Amino acid sequence: MAIVLRQKLVLWSLVVSIFFFLSAAAIAAGVVKNLSPEESYELLKQRGDEIFLLDVRTPGEYQQVRLAGAKLIPIDQLLQRMDEVPKNKPLLVYCAVGSRSSQVVGYMARIGYPEVYNLYGGIYAWSKKVYPVLQGLP
Repeated sequence: MAIVLRQKLVLWSLVVSIFFFLSAAAIAAGVVKNLSPEESYELLKQRGDEIFLLDVRTPGEYQQVRLAGAKLIPIDQLLQRMDEVPKNKPLLVYCAVGSRSSQVVGYMARIGYPEVYNLYGGIYAWSKKVYPVLQGLP
């Protein structure tokens, strides 16, 4: 059990390192678009049907609280599931506090996604503004 857990931790660390490395250049180039919860809310209100809302947290975090319409693809599965993320739609990516989603947004911008946004502060900041969330099993 400890070996499997250690292997998962190493794999997760590797994935995060890759995203961090690839997103660093995008952040330096100013490609990452951080949106406040207010800006994200307005974006979803105005363009909700055309936005692909991506949650990169764990399944457990997703079950606790999530945004309506969000697609869960945990950060450690994203590279294997890229075919599920459309390139022809704007992306709004979020996690718990904005760290993982910022890495993903930088990566997506670097590989050619034309319109990607990070929910700055994550679902934590969103919830503090008392914007709607879903809770429990999807």
